[in-house]
Amino acid sequence: MKIKSTEIVDTFAEAFKMFGSRIVITAATKEWAMAAAQSITGFATSVIGCKCEAGIEAEIPAEETPDLRPGVSVLLFAMDADSVGKRLMERIGQCVMTCPTTACYNGLQEGSSVTVGGNLRYFGDGYQISKLLGDNKLWRIPVMDGEFLIDDTFNVKESVGGGNLLILGKDQTATLKAAKAATKAMREIPDIILPFPNGVVRSGSKVGSKYKSLIASTNDAYCPTLRGIVDNSETEEGINSVLEIVIDGLTLESVEEAMRVGMTAAAKPGVKKISAGNYGGGLGQYQIQLHQLMDKQD
Repeated sequence: MKIKSTEIVDTFAEAFKMFGSRIVITAATKEWAMAAAQSITGFATSVIGCKCEAGIEAEIPAEETPDLRPGVSVLLFAMDADSVGKRLMERIGQCVMTCPTTACYNGLQEGSSVTVGGNLRYFGDGYQISKLLGDNKLWRIPVMDGEFLIDDTFNVKESVGGGNLLILGKDQTATLKAAKAATKAMREIPDIILPFPNGVVRSGSKVGSKYKSLIASTNDAYCPTLRGIVDNSETEEGINSVLEIVIDGLTLESVEEAMRVGMTAAAKPGVKKISAGNYGGGLGQYQIQLHQLMDKQD
């Protein structure tokens, strides 16, 4: 199967069950809402080393936010609901409550609830006040520029992490151009994030290592400099750069759609192949077949 001159490898991305939450951050201006969103999503590329995966989902017009101020939605994922709750409390407390003029709201209507504002309220040192809007409980926490308003609880739902594409190109320039085109298209899909820097990762990993202390190490099969050294190289002559895009989403369908539009956008001149990373089907709960994704657009 090909898109233009790019081969779509007959393989699958092996994705995992994760748990996700949506955080809606608002502020007096778009600048401050985005500042908080960028801060809360820092050091959150992979659960392997960061305990969670997080990214900016979208900007939200003021007329669509709970308090009619400019907003940004952020998605955060971890391996279980309890871990999501812990990361939300840590990151909202350190990165949103600290940011001037912000407020923070639960952005999911479905799922189970975890207490976030109900724990952060203690920062108010007894001066915090609860507030009811309909059936929704919030906390007003006094801070130096006024009050920080936050929902008492946030919802967490079963989600999908680790959807991925591998772009194999003739050189770094062509591969990076294709990756940027793919991430631009993917970001139009709701309910997903691309947790790595600008959505792209060059240090893809495999499970295990020759060093017993490491649970993951460089994906040598896709390292062009190891061609001829490793037995399982996927970088034949003409492939000199490989970049990966990882996708996390609130639903399997959103991850699949992001991968589909990403493949189409990445089929640029100089891209020899588009593939995906998997572990033989033995670890992840989901196998997202690339050829089946492309058949869906017919």
